[in-house]
Amino acid sequence: MDTRPLIGVPTQTLQAIDGIPEGLPHSWVMNHRYLTALAAVDALPVLIPLLEDEATLRGLYDRLDGLFLAGGVDVDPGAYGQERHALCGRTDPPRDAVEIQLARWAVAEGKPVFGVCRGMQILNVAAGGSLVQDCAEQLPDAIKHDYFPNAGYARDYLAHDVKLVPESRIGRLFRADAAHVNSMHHQGICDLGDGLVAVGYAPDGLVEAIEGESEAFVLGVQWHPEMLLESDAGTRRMFEAFVEAAAEYGRRSAFAGTT
Repeated sequence: MDTRPLIGVPTQTLQAIDGIPEGLPHSWVMNHRYLTALAAVDALPVLIPLLEDEATLRGLYDRLDGLFLAGGVDVDPGAYGQERHALCGRTDPPRDAVEIQLARWAVAEGKPVFGVCRGMQILNVAAGGSLVQDCAEQLPDAIKHDYFPNAGYARDYLAHDVKLVPESRIGRLFRADAAHVNSMHHQGICDLGDGLVAVGYAPDGLVEAIEGESEAFVLGVQWHPEMLLESDAGTRRMFEAFVEAAAEYGRRSAFAGTT
């Protein structure tokens, strides 16, 4: 029997992605790099469909040892009670709803959660926080954050440093006070959600890493570490720590089920 931890990765709606031709069947998809990164550190990644049936979604969630929240299109501002800004991009409300529900269950129950880019923003919204809908427009001192591939930048292009809080989980994993990161976003954290702590900052002060206040593994980063797994030791340790936490959660759950 394979005892590697089962990590759920919610999908996204194909039609929410820019440039998808009309007429294709409604579909759920996900970038393979998240899955291959998780598999590379001994996880069993599985895609989670965007089902409206909460009982079925809960049944899927209960089988998981950990939750991974991937990047993607903008979080719909309705999810955090704001009107849409003119520069807010394409959104995927069904994905928002599923990911927010899964994140709330996981945080409440101590199931390990790791969010990257949009995934960090979802963690924040799930905890009652809000987002900046366009950093360049709404933050006067913002540096460039939107190094998008469709503008000619490689997905592993190291755009800027992130200052890390040394005593934080991520600071200990990187064994440094800064990380060199890629950057493919135009939104970011505005108000921090309940139970979360900011542990990483861009040069302009934008929050780039968050953790939960409890001992449970709750981590979000604003960059795309799945692209840096093979080139950066701190990134690998971050993924490994998440998978190890999920494996331990699975062992505890299995033990509890036999007593």
